[in-house]
Amino acid sequence: MIYGIGTDICDVRRIRASLDKHGDRFAEKVLAPGELVTWRARSARWPERGIRYLATRFSAKEAFSKAVGLGMRMPMTWKLCEIAKHPSGQPHIVLHGGLKDWFEAQGLVAHVTVTDESDYAASFVVVEKN
Repeated sequence: MIYGIGTDICDVRRIRASLDKHGDRFAEKVLAPGELVTWRARSARWPERGIRYLATRFSAKEAFSKAVGLGMRMPMTWKLCEIAKHPSGQPHIVLHGGLKDWFEAQGLVAHVTVTDESDYAASFVVVEKN
């Protein structure tokens, strides 16, 4: 049974402006530790790809927060929601701490997809209740 659906579109230029204004602090606020490692590596090789990576993660976390109906309030936080990928490249959501505990107690399962194109990143999340 579908518990919730969330979608988000993010303007990559807005993410670039936030990085220009706040530096790494912006990424450190939004990204979980594993994501931060990937962001730094991508940014070092190709800065634009790093910005798009950050934009897709921002978008996916927004979509997830909408799908679970919490918005950005406890137990939902930026760092407790991680967008990882399987070896095949398929994205998936990894939750941590209180958010993971809450999510599992509800008997929920999430599915996520992300995409980016030039100036926009978009995400779609479906959350099911077992």
